[in-house]
Order: sequence, then C-alpha cells, then structure tokens
Amino acid sequence: MEISALTRSVVKRNHAVIAPDGYINSNVPGWTNCTVNVIINEQMGARLCQTIITLRADGQLFGKTQASQIFFYVVEGQCQVTIDGAERTLATGQFVYVPIGQEYLFKNPAEGTQLLTFHKVYEPLEGHPTPGVVFGEKDDSKAPVYMNDPALRIQELLPNELAFDMAVNIFTYDLGGHLPMVETHIMEHGLLYLQGQAVYMLDQQWYPVKKGDSIWMAPYCQQWATTMGKEPSVYIYYKNVNRFPTVV
Repeated sequence: MEISALTRSVVKRNHAVIAPDGYINSNVPGWTNCTVNVIINEQMGARLCQTIITLRADGQLFGKTQASQIFFYVVEGQCQVTIDGAERTLATGQFVYVPIGQEYLFKNPAEGTQLLTFHKVYEPLEGHPTPGVVFGEKDDSKAPVYMNDPALRIQELLPNELAFDMAVNIFTYDLGGHLPMVETHIMEHGLLYLQGQAVYMLDQQWYPVKKGDSIWMAPYCQQWATTMGKEPSVYIYYKNVNRFPTVV
C-alpha cells in the first residue's frame, strides 16, 4: 500500500519540483471537459504560469489572450486548433504560440490528449511589432550541439527576435550529458520533463526527477543537471528574454 504522506514534490522560496502525484484539478473559464492542473503561477512567486491540460474526447479550450501570450505544446495525442481563422491539426510534439489579442479554439481531441502551456504577460518593445502566431514542432535535426558537447542538444522553438520576450526550448541530454557549469542567471524557468530521468541541483539541493515532473526556477536560483538511467533525458522549458534587466 502506498504511503500517502510521501512525495517527491518540493516547493521552496526560489524553486519547486512538482510531481504528478500531488495534482489537484482547477477550473478555467472556457476550458471544458478536461482536467487542468496549474503547476506554476504568480502565487508561488513566479512571473509565469505553467499548466497541464488533459482533454476528454469532447474536451474544448476556447478563449482570447489578453495581457498574456500563451504557448501550447502537445505532450501526447492530437486535436484541431483554430487561431485567427486558420485551422490546423496538432499532434504529439507540435505546438502553437498565441500572441496577445488572439482568439483560440482547441477541439475534437483524441481521448487523453495532454497539452502543456506557458503564459507570460507580454512586454511591448518600442520599434518592434507584436509577434504573430507561430506553429512548429519538435525536430531533432534542428537541435544543434550545446557548448561543444555532443551529449547536449537544444532546439529553439520560437524565433530568436527582439519582438519576443519569451523563449521556449527543448533540451536533450544523451547518456553522460550534464550542464558544463552551475548556472546562475537572471532568467526565470518553467519546465516539464518529456522523457527519461535526471538529477537536478537547485539552490544547492539535489532532486531526482523523471518524465512528467515539472520544475520552477526563480531568477538567480543556481541550477545544474545530469541525465541518469538508460535513455536520454529531455525537457521543454520557458525563459524570459530580450528585455532591459531593470525598471529603475
């Protein structure tokens, strides 16, 4: 029998590891016949929101972005998506970025389709237009080697342009892969493990993590990771980019 008081989930001042065993469902207006789990949001001190949505066969997501842009990634399954009048079918590993001021509709999902979302309040930049809708997919051929280590590969999913104030990347660690330094930086992260197992160091604390786990890292939370097990570890992650580092 499982002991219900045990979990790998941890929530600290500047980081969190959220395992699926502690999910509690939320209700979001316009998102129907689905389960919504809010993994990261501002109430824990973050400046982003990350959710996991699991759709039933009659599930539907309808809404309009306001102050926040939304990045939708299909973790598994498929569904039809309509953005700004254009309709597409998105399947596992594919995504759509929805800028501010756009209506979106997700419908006709396969039973159990799971979506990941990242939300961030958009910060306009003078002289640069608001980004448009972006469709794309995970593609290992577009994931160059990171810092000259063939065991590490990163695919950038959004254009590397100043108009974008958020980036979403997929980071693959082959066996033996590990970050070449302990990172200490201004960027905030939200991430979801898509494959494999790893050990993640956050603020000098060590955590075993695996597929399905999410991590929040506040600015300047020290971080380091290495893959473990018998297959590569892969995660998709958010970071804030391309804006002046102070409002003073």
